[in-house]
Amino acid sequence: MPSVPEVTPRVPRPTPVLERDPSLQSRLVGGALRFTVRPLLHRMPGRPLPIRAARAAIDRASRLLPTDRRVRIERVRDPQLHNGHVVKAEWVIPDGHGADDAAVLYLHGGGYVVCSPQTHRGLTTRLAVDNAMPVLVPHYRLAPEHPFPAALEDALEAYRWLLARGFTRIVVAGDSAGGHLAAGLTAEINRHELPAPAGLVLYSPWVDLSCELSLAEDALVRDPYISPHTARRVGRLVAGTRMDPRMALLSLEWSQLPPVLIQIGGAEVLRPEGEAFAELLMAAGAPVDLQVWPGQMHVFQLLNKILPDADEAMRETASFIGSVIEGRRPGLTVVA
Repeated sequence: MPSVPEVTPRVPRPTPVLERDPSLQSRLVGGALRFTVRPLLHRMPGRPLPIRAARAAIDRASRLLPTDRRVRIERVRDPQLHNGHVVKAEWVIPDGHGADDAAVLYLHGGGYVVCSPQTHRGLTTRLAVDNAMPVLVPHYRLAPEHPFPAALEDALEAYRWLLARGFTRIVVAGDSAGGHLAAGLTAEINRHELPAPAGLVLYSPWVDLSCELSLAEDALVRDPYISPHTARRVGRLVAGTRMDPRMALLSLEWSQLPPVLIQIGGAEVLRPEGEAFAELLMAAGAPVDLQVWPGQMHVFQLLNKILPDADEAMRETASFIGSVIEGRRPGLTVVA
């Protein structure tokens, strides 16, 4: 699929989108969420106690989800103590996986406050099977108990863990807050002068934790379940008392950029953030594939077993990962 032309999301002109209509299944699911889940999330306070209660409920529910039988799940608990704590992760290994030096490092979403590797197995097992390579999913520390940069430190340790075990071709990926973390990790890898990842995959990245762009978009697009007002309250918990400059992705200077795939739902309030980030990376010289999927909600790829649109998005992801692992899309070294 060709890259989408350069966009300027801060001015009112349409962004090129993929030429397809959303499936009936997508429209039905989006409508159901809009009238059920979104009102609950919009009213959820951005305070520690309700967030911890939501986290516990989500984790309990995720235990009921079946795991794809084409993979095996191994727990990683490794005392690789660069920052004084243990590397904890889930290792998703597909049957008959291929190259021993290729892997995906996946950083789950959840606003930096909820979810876990188990809640995102619908994505991580699909990535493992489609690409015939293992996927490492860190149990990174969550806010408000552990505000930023705790999650970034854990993600960096997970990347070092892969490097120490001989993985030289690593694709970094993430969704929503995990997309923010994956992009921030790519910059941190460069800052620490570590080997660059082969590629970067971002699903509906939460680029701007201040939510300025998404708050403006909310009046135009009724996202099926994301409330930018709640997201902004949660963002303040994640940032702590002082915003770490590494969190401001749109203000960072980018260099040693790998090829990037960004997939955004056309019906989500985070769309302008993903577009702005794609524009920034393209201006820095990165090869960027920006895909806006019409009518799709936030991280619709999680429903790849239900929605044909999500299934196709995962096949697009596999094509991208295959190309960067095989070196068909070389990254650029850019000095900002």
